[in-house]
Amino acid sequence: MKVWVKKVMVLWSLVMVVGLSLGGPLEASAKKAKGEAVDLNVMTFNLRYLNDHDASPHSWEERRNTVRQVIRSNQPDIIGTQEIVYQQVKDMEQDLPNYDWIGMGREGGSKGEFMAIFYNQNQFTPLEYDHFWLSDTPDVIGSTSWGNTIPRMATWVKFQDNHSGKEFYFVNTHFDHRSVEAREKSAELISEKVKEFDPNLPVILTGDFNTRPGSKPYNTLINEGNFVDTWVAAETRINEGIGTFNGFDDPTGGGKDNRIDWVLSKGNVTTTKSEIIDYQKNGQFPSDHYPVMAEVVLH
Repeated sequence: MKVWVKKVMVLWSLVMVVGLSLGGPLEASAKKAKGEAVDLNVMTFNLRYLNDHDASPHSWEERRNTVRQVIRSNQPDIIGTQEIVYQQVKDMEQDLPNYDWIGMGREGGSKGEFMAIFYNQNQFTPLEYDHFWLSDTPDVIGSTSWGNTIPRMATWVKFQDNHSGKEFYFVNTHFDHRSVEAREKSAELISEKVKEFDPNLPVILTGDFNTRPGSKPYNTLINEGNFVDTWVAAETRINEGIGTFNGFDDPTGGGKDNRIDWVLSKGNVTTTKSEIIDYQKNGQFPSDHYPVMAEVVLH
């Protein structure tokens, strides 16, 4: 099994073997448990790709410990990451031993940026996963359309909560930063793709969408994709006055109208709290984007 798809098939095989060997009572118990609600802390985090031109103190090696501190202190159950390359994926794997990950480089295998999904491996079991590219040929690795020169993609996983047995989908993506058409068509594609999922299961969508609420891509996901913006739906919001892109130098994140990183939900989901995490350490930002975390309940 290639390293970028991790141990998903092995884990699934073990689940199947255990389930079959234990027989009917376990199956009946699991089905009953799937009705339980699940509390979930979801984070979306554009981590800024590894490069050799980000000035100190914002190189990846300098930021790495700060990223780890932010994640450990907020304890998300699942993280949708954007922009990280394979070396950063491996660094995160080393720094976060309680998490496993699923992902693939946007140019195939370990090449290019990942939409890696990190998850608490003690809490969840991945049942299915796949990737698709934001283009007219979504099954073609590295494909581009609609004016974007950089391949854009989405990774999705169907998870099972180990305690309750409840299943849900998690989708992570990164829309193009230049092409308006690409962002609009990407929203349409994702809205259609999620319709292929089991309609009885909740869906969580995270990403750097490179556009603001009220834009056409946002409205497409809300109106055609039937997603809910957890920031808007949250009973409690923290840091309402800031945006999510700080550029390593703007503590306001571009202001409250510059919220371009979202956690969206679909299905029977409620949101108790949402927060733009504006943590800094001695003037160092963990990334040029602030992470966003939503506390949701899957019913």
